[in-house]
Amino acid sequence: MKPLFLPALAIFLATLFLVTVRPKNLPIGYSATAGAILCLLLGITKPSDILLVWSIVWNATFTFVAIVMVSLVFDEAGFFEYLAIKIAKIAGGNRLRLFILIILMGAGVSAVFANDGTALIITPIIYTLLKRVGITGRQALPFIVSVGFIADSASLPLVVSNLVNIVASSYFGISFLGYAQVMIPPDLAAITSSLILLWSYYRRSVTGRFSTHTLVDPANVIRDPLIFKAATPSIIMLILAYSLGGFYGVPVAYVAVPTAVIVLGLTKLNKKINALRIIRTAPWQIVVFSLGMYLIVFGLGREGLTQLLSTVLGWVSSLGQPLSTLLSGFFFALLAASMNNMPSVMLGNLAISRLGDPTWLVYANVVGNDIGPKFTPIGSLATLLWLYMLDRKGDIRVTVYEYMKVGVLIALPVLFFTLITLWVTG
Repeated sequence: MKPLFLPALAIFLATLFLVTVRPKNLPIGYSATAGAILCLLLGITKPSDILLVWSIVWNATFTFVAIVMVSLVFDEAGFFEYLAIKIAKIAGGNRLRLFILIILMGAGVSAVFANDGTALIITPIIYTLLKRVGITGRQALPFIVSVGFIADSASLPLVVSNLVNIVASSYFGISFLGYAQVMIPPDLAAITSSLILLWSYYRRSVTGRFSTHTLVDPANVIRDPLIFKAATPSIIMLILAYSLGGFYGVPVAYVAVPTAVIVLGLTKLNKKINALRIIRTAPWQIVVFSLGMYLIVFGLGREGLTQLLSTVLGWVSSLGQPLSTLLSGFFFALLAASMNNMPSVMLGNLAISRLGDPTWLVYANVVGNDIGPKFTPIGSLATLLWLYMLDRKGDIRVTVYEYMKVGVLIALPVLFFTLITLWVTG
């Protein structure tokens, strides 16, 4: 280790603490910026590193912000609430059917609008829906916990499904279609195993009936018909544009940002959605957080941590398949669970880039950092958002013990099946 390793580690841990605890609601971007400035002042990083790091994170951060803005517009239009009520009606009063459909809805939203979209939008909608049909308090817990779980575990299939995916694919120049071709089978394994294991865990709580008489007509929740009608075609065109752009090496931000601008522009036609409010509430702190945290991680890696991780990964790679894929995936998952998946995937990228043929390791890094956060409450920003939202609601509380119990009993086997599928199909 180099002389500045301990100061770099101290800054990293202090920043991680502030990001996780958020004393007095301190924005995560401010914490990361303060840590990055300290690294610059101590010489852990150099001013020239800022441009280098920005070239790594700009695509991921702007894509993420754009996707969240589009999802917020669709939410304001009533698109997701409409889907939730439709799902409840299709369930026909059967709790188990509702449980399965809610998980599948969460998986679909995570795929297109990222795991944070599910945490931000679907969780409160499902919470309101459950109250409307008389599923409240502890009875609602299996449904709410499952939404929070599937938000991360089903965020594998597309580059845009998770900020982790965007960061890793951008760093290694993986195209949208190239990524999807490898990761859709593991994602299907993750969804299937999550569904089976969540049902096994909560099977006694999701039996019986619920009342459908209190459900409103889905058409009544549509607040902007124009945006509502544009939502499905927009999603299809967005995915097609991502795919075509991949052939020509077009960064996904060049597709996501113009789409967000167009969708926000459409709100001006009916003037039923406040576009300026959506722009103000978009997660701009993620942009600052990504740049600041990556600068801290970059400095920590330069002081010796990257070399240490590369040595570990090199040893794991020498063990042969499928052991290499399994061990590396679990290694990245534990890293994410202990330090949050954003710095974890960044460190993983830096370490993997030192090895000769890193392709399979890149995908193991993504899988581990997408599913590993389910082991602890600090594992991902989506989880922190989800817990914060539940805390605000008040009548549904998920303790750290309950969260980690589900993580150990369900996330561990889900991670195993997903990594095995990655090895078989990748």
